Amino acid sequence: MHWFLTLLKPTVCASVAEAADRSYSHVILTTKVIPDVEKTSKLLSPFLKPPYINKFTQPIYVLLQNGLNIEVDLWNALRELNPVEEPKVIGASVFVGTRRLDKTTVEHSYFDRLQLGVYRSTQNVLSNTPEETATINSIGDILKAGGTDVTVFPEIHRVKFEKNIWNAVFGPATVLAKSPLQSIFRPPQITIDNPEFDPATMPHAKFGDLIIPAGSQPIAENTIPFIYDILKEACTVGNTLFPPTEDGPVFTEETIHGILQRTSAIASKPTSTERPSILVDVESQRPMEVEVLVGELVRIGRKLNVPIPRLEAFYAMLIVTQSELLRKS
Repeated sequence: MHWFLTLLKPTVCASVAEAADRSYSHVILTTKVIPDVEKTSKLLSPFLKPPYINKFTQPIYVLLQNGLNIEVDLWNALRELNPVEEPKVIGASVFVGTRRLDKTTVEHSYFDRLQLGVYRSTQNVLSNTPEETATINSIGDILKAGGTDVTVFPEIHRVKFEKNIWNAVFGPATVLAKSPLQSIFRPPQITIDNPEFDPATMPHAKFGDLIIPAGSQPIAENTIPFIYDILKEACTVGNTLFPPTEDGPVFTEETIHGILQRTSAIASKPTSTERPSILVDVESQRPMEVEVLVGELVRIGRKLNVPIPRLEAFYAMLIVTQSELLRKS
C-alpha cells in the first residue's frame, strides 16, 4: 500500500500590492466592509492599475462579505477601467460560524454555508446567462469540492437583503443594549448548572400562535415587540425594493416569525454563548460595519419613501458609537 501526502504551502504576502505580481483566476475578499476606514476599490487598487492591468486580465472578484450594495464600489471601478466589458463580481450571503479569539487565532464551528450570485448593476433579473452560470460555477464547484454547502441564486440582491435583515436588527440591538442576545431571550435563572425552567412561568412574548422566550417579563412586553416592529420595517423596505413573485410578497409575516423563532431558539439555550460579530467588534474597540448593515438599509428606505423611524433611530445612535470607535482606532 502506498500513501501520498500532498502539502499545500500557500504564498503569504504582506500586502495586496505584494500579491499583485501574477495573474489570478479569482480574487476572494473576506474582510469586513467598513468604508469609513477603507473602501474596497482602494483596498484592491493594486489590481486596478498599472503594472497589473498592463500585464494581466482582470480576475473574477468574489466578495464573501456582509452588507447591502457592498459590491457597487468595486463594480464601478471595474466598469471605469473597461467600459465595454461587464465586470465579473460575485456577491454572497455567508453563513459561517467563526470568531477571532485574538490577533492570530480564529475559531471555526462545524458549519459553513454560502449563497452565491453574480452581482449586476440592475436588480430583479431572475435568471442567469450561460456566461454568468460559468462565472458562478468557476468558484462554486471548487468550494463544493472542499465540503462547503453552496447554493447558487440568479438574483443575489434578494438573498443578501434577507440575510441583512438579521444583521441590521439583532446585531445593533446588542450593541445599543451592551448585552448579548441571551440577555434578550434567556432568563438569568437558566444556566448550564440549572437548565430546567418551568415553561408555564417562563417569560415570553406572543405574536398570534408564535411564542418567543424572553429574558424577563418587561423584555417580553417591550423589547421583543420593539424588535418585531424593526423587523417589520426592514421587510417593508424589502417588499418595496423587490417586486412580489408569483408566490406573493418576498418578505412576509412568516419571515419575521421565522427569524425570531430561529434566533430565540439558539439564544435561549443554557449552553448558548454566541455573540453577534458587531458586538464583539465594539467590545474589542474595533470599528463596526454600521454603514453597510444599517446605514445602507436606511438610505434605501428613505429613497423609496418607506417610513422606518425605528431603523433611523438605530442608525442615529450607532453612528455615534462608530465615531468614538474610529477616534480610538
